[in-house]
Amino acid sequence: MVLSDMAVRRAKATGKAYDLYDTLGLYLAVTANGGKSWHFRYYWLNKRKRMSFGTYPEVSLLEARALRDAARALVAKGINPRVHRKQKRAAAKLAGEHTFEAVYKQWFAHRELSLKKGRQCTSSTLPRIFDKDVLPLLGKRSIYEIKRPDLLEVIARIERRKALSVAEKVRTWFNQMFRYALVVVPDLEYNPASDLDVVAVPLPPVNHNPFLRMPDLPKLLQRLRKYRGRLQTQLGLRFLLLTGVRTGELRLATPDQFHLDQGLWIIPPEIVKQLQTDMRRKRQKPQDIPPYIVPLSAQAIEIVRHLLDHFKPAQRYLFRHDYDLKRRMSENTLNTALKRMGYRDLQTGHGLRAVMSTALNEIGYPLKWVDAQLSHVDPNKTSATYNHAEYVEQRRRMMQDWADRLDLFEQNMVEAASMPLTIHVEGVSAVTNEQANGTEPPKTTAASPILLVTKPGDAVPLVTTAAHRLSAVTLPQPAAQPLSDVQRERMELIDVFESPHNLPVAAYAKLAGKSRRWISYEVRAGNLLALNVGNRGQRVPDWHLDPHKHALIQAVLKLNRDADPWKIYHALLKPRGALGRRSAIEAVTADNLDKAIMVVSTDVKEGEWFPLQVA
Repeated sequence: MVLSDMAVRRAKATGKAYDLYDTLGLYLAVTANGGKSWHFRYYWLNKRKRMSFGTYPEVSLLEARALRDAARALVAKGINPRVHRKQKRAAAKLAGEHTFEAVYKQWFAHRELSLKKGRQCTSSTLPRIFDKDVLPLLGKRSIYEIKRPDLLEVIARIERRKALSVAEKVRTWFNQMFRYALVVVPDLEYNPASDLDVVAVPLPPVNHNPFLRMPDLPKLLQRLRKYRGRLQTQLGLRFLLLTGVRTGELRLATPDQFHLDQGLWIIPPEIVKQLQTDMRRKRQKPQDIPPYIVPLSAQAIEIVRHLLDHFKPAQRYLFRHDYDLKRRMSENTLNTALKRMGYRDLQTGHGLRAVMSTALNEIGYPLKWVDAQLSHVDPNKTSATYNHAEYVEQRRRMMQDWADRLDLFEQNMVEAASMPLTIHVEGVSAVTNEQANGTEPPKTTAASPILLVTKPGDAVPLVTTAAHRLSAVTLPQPAAQPLSDVQRERMELIDVFESPHNLPVAAYAKLAGKSRRWISYEVRAGNLLALNVGNRGQRVPDWHLDPHKHALIQAVLKLNRDADPWKIYHALLKPRGALGRRSAIEAVTADNLDKAIMVVSTDVKEGEWFPLQVA
C-alpha cells in the first residue's frame, strides 16, 4: 500500500508501536506515544539491514522517498548506504575540525620545536606573514577544500605588491604544511602545494651587502672618529671593523664572554649563526660544539674595557638599548649611523665583514685564517663540526696587525697600511700560498714555530711601536664656551642656594622634629624663610633652629609679607655698621633683637634687589 501525506498526518498513538509501510522498503514507524520516524529496510550481503531517515514532520513523505531512492541507488552500486552516510558525516566533522587555520596552528606548533627564537627569525616572521596574507583568505576554509588555484591566488596577491621573497617563503611554507597535513589529517589525499614554484615570478638578482675597499677606509674612519651620535654606536661600528663578527653576535655580547686577560672573546655556539644551523640540523648540544673564539687586538680590548667601566647594574648586554637597559642594541642602530655618516647604499654594518675579509686577503693573509676569523665554514672540511677555535694564535697576530693598519688608514698613511705581507714562521722557510691554504704542509722544526707577519724583505712587524696607534675610544670634548653674565649670576645663585646651611625641606623637618607637611604649612603661613631656584625645590636656612635667629627672621617676614625671600635672605647677610660691621644673622642676640629687626626690615623696604629667574 502506498502511503499518502494525509495518512501520515492522521497516524495517531494507540498505546502500542506500529509501522505504516510505503513502497520499496520505506515505512513510517509510529511509537506508542505517537512519535513518527522514517526508516528504510534493505538487504546487504544477504542480511536484512535498516537505516533511519529522520523524524516526521521534519522530513516529509516526499523527502523520505528521495532518501530511499538514493539509498537504493547506492545498494545497486555495491555501496552500503549506512556506511556511506557514516563516512559522509565523519568527513563533514573532519572538515569542520580541520580548517586551514587549525592545521596551520598545529603545524606551526610542531615546527616551533626546532626554530630559533628572535624577531627576525622564522618563528616570528612566519606567523606575521600568515596573519597578514594567508589566514584572512584561507583560514576558515576546510583543509579538504583547498586546491592549488586557491594557494596560487594567495601567492599572486603577494607577488603583485612586488614582495617576491615573501612569496617564495610562503610557497615553501605551504608545501611543508601540506606535507605535514598528509600525515596528521585523516583522508587528506594529495598535496595541493607541490610544484607551485613552476609558475613563480623569478626573483631579482641578489644584492649583497655593499662594502668599501681599502682606499675608502681613511674617509670612513675619520668620519667615524667625528661621529656626533652616541659613543656606544661609534664604538660598535669600530668594534665590528676590529673583529669581523656579525652584527647579531655583537648585539648579543655579554660581559661574561670576554676574557681580557687572555685577549679573547669566546662566543657560545648557540649565538653564532653558522653554528646554530649545525645544531638544528645535526641535533647537537651546545657543549658538543667548539665555541667561536675571537682574538682581540689592543684597540678592541680598549673598547671592551671602556664599555665594562660604564656597565650598569641592570644592564645585560655590552651594547645596550638606548632606553631599556635589559634589552640589546637595536638591529637598525648601526646601519642608521652609517647612513648619517653619508654611506647610504654604500656600506652596511654586516658589510664591514666584507671590508675586513677583502682587505686581509688582498694584504696576503691565508684564506683559512680569514675564514676562521669570520666563522665561515671551510668547504673542504670533512669533519662533522667546523672548529671555530682554529688558528687562534695566528689570528691574534693578524687582528693586531689589522687594527694597527686601520689606525694608519685613519692617519692617511694608505700606502703603508695597504702594503702586502709575507707570512713567515720563525725557524722555518717562508710559507707559500699553497702551504698557507693547507694544500701543502709546511716543513717544521722541533721547536715551536712563532708567527711573524712582515713586510717583503724585512724581518720585523709592520707597526713596531705605538707611535702610529690611536686610541679606540675618543670621548667627546665639548667646546669651551665663555659664560655670559646671566649664566655667571645663575651659577653664583645656585651655589648660594646649595650652601650647607640651606637645608632641603625633608632634612630641615628631620632636624626640627617636625613633619614635612608641618614645615610646608609654616612656610605658607610666613613663619619660615624658604628659598626657591627654578625646579630645584625649596630650602630652609638652618638659622631657624636658633631661637634668636628664628625670632629675627619671623619678625622680618611679618613686617615684609610681600618681599621676595631672596631679598630678605641677602638683607640678613649684609654687614651692618650699627651691628659692629657684622650681619644681622651673626650679631643677633636677645639684647639687640629689636635693633636687628629694625635694621633688616628698613633695608628690605628701601633697598633694591632684583631676583634672578633661574630655570
